[in-house]
Amino acid sequence: MNSTTTRSSRIFVLILSLIGIFLFTDASHCQSSKKQKAPSLKGKKVLFVWGGWKGHEPEKCRDIFVPWMQSEGAEVIVSDSLGIYKDSTFMASLDLVVQIWTMGKIKSEEEKGLLNAVQAGMGIAGWHGGLGDAFRNNTKYQFMVGGQWVAHPGGVIDYSVQIADKADYVSSGLRDFSMHSEQYYMHVDPNVKVLATTTFNGEHAPWIDGAVMPVVWKKTFGEGRVFYNSLGHVAADFEVEEALEMMKRGIRWASESKYREKENWLNPVY
Repeated sequence: MNSTTTRSSRIFVLILSLIGIFLFTDASHCQSSKKQKAPSLKGKKVLFVWGGWKGHEPEKCRDIFVPWMQSEGAEVIVSDSLGIYKDSTFMASLDLVVQIWTMGKIKSEEEKGLLNAVQAGMGIAGWHGGLGDAFRNNTKYQFMVGGQWVAHPGGVIDYSVQIADKADYVSSGLRDFSMHSEQYYMHVDPNVKVLATTTFNGEHAPWIDGAVMPVVWKKTFGEGRVFYNSLGHVAADFEVEEALEMMKRGIRWASESKYREKENWLNPVY
């Protein structure tokens, strides 16, 4: 073998080595990126606001979610007053509000403080009437949430929930499941990404037989992420694994509002 051939062989081997290093590095980078994509509460500043109608057990729900968020590495401030929303400096420092406050009244300055903070990039998350039936007279607030409770035909009944989006972080890997609770009938903004649904029968209201209703959704309001889950009538509802898991994932997702790009998601169920 002459020197020219030997040199070419060495160059070929070097090229193959460089390609191998590049592919390994690229694969490692991709794996690392995938790991980084999972939302996290670690280091986030969260305000948990509870109150309103006691039938939704806001204190018991507080005792489920506040310790869990702290265990995830969040700094959690707990308030049983809506007045905290008026402190614009404090609200601007938050990454997320988790609210359970049903059938209450909110003052104009409090509502303005909350909505301004979400529009500026703070996330908000909640469930059932604590977010979706909080302030019945405040349409701007409802515009932010993306829906408003209007009925639960039959009261506490047996019904099923279907996973509508099997690819989204919040609902991926979960199966359809059953609930014994209030089946929320809501007026819903079509500009939401629906993650789970329920179908009504005509037993308690014949005119809604077959209606498919969003149960879990996500959306934006200004720059802020909004997550809503209509499950959670009482704290025991979160003993259903899927209901609790979607709520936890939704809280994590909403907390990333200031740190992730907006998602392109207009994907209604209708």
